[in-house]
Amino acid sequence: MVDAVSGRPQPFLGDGGPWAPLCIESAGMNPEFGTSRLLLRPIELSDADQVQVLFPHWEIVRYLASKVPWPYPPDGAHTFYREVALPAVERGDAWHWTLRLRSDPARLIGSIGLMKTENENRGFWLGLPWQGQGLMTEACEVVTDYWFDSLRFPVLRAPKAVVNVRSRRLSEKHGMRVVATEERDYVSGHLPSEIWEITAAEWHARRQRNQR
Repeated sequence: MVDAVSGRPQPFLGDGGPWAPLCIESAGMNPEFGTSRLLLRPIELSDADQVQVLFPHWEIVRYLASKVPWPYPPDGAHTFYREVALPAVERGDAWHWTLRLRSDPARLIGSIGLMKTENENRGFWLGLPWQGQGLMTEACEVVTDYWFDSLRFPVLRAPKAVVNVRSRRLSEKHGMRVVATEERDYVSGHLPSEIWEITAAEWHARRQRNQR
């Protein structure tokens, strides 16, 4: 995987599209973003308490990687933030945000992240009450812009279980395509999986088409 360009990235300030991201403030390598409905804030250890309540539901975790412990332990969110997510952000290997509604910014409703991991560069989850409203589409637009425009990676890849229809539709909507098939271990078991991909050139061309 090609590393990000050196130096401090300048966050993408929007292209006027329906989910044009606005960089609200920059915190080192992990800025805060806003869309018409969402606030994307860099994760903090204090977020773990809300995650612990919202995250451990079968409908949310079943198509996540098997490294997610299930049943979810009482300290699962705190442990993940303290030992995995925050150290990765500090090393510059990942960028993680909480998702919040602009109308209720104190309440965490989900999370999205970017990672340098080979063939697994973007991941997300959303609380059950907020699914099916297009919110994750907004969040993915913002962070994918950041991946290509500020971090300067040439390609984004994301694995999906074939049965995860909602996630696959989101990838299709964003112009991604399947480049490989394989078997992967998920919380729900060993399942057929696909690697979805989009290049920086394809993403930028898509954005130009949407501006017309």
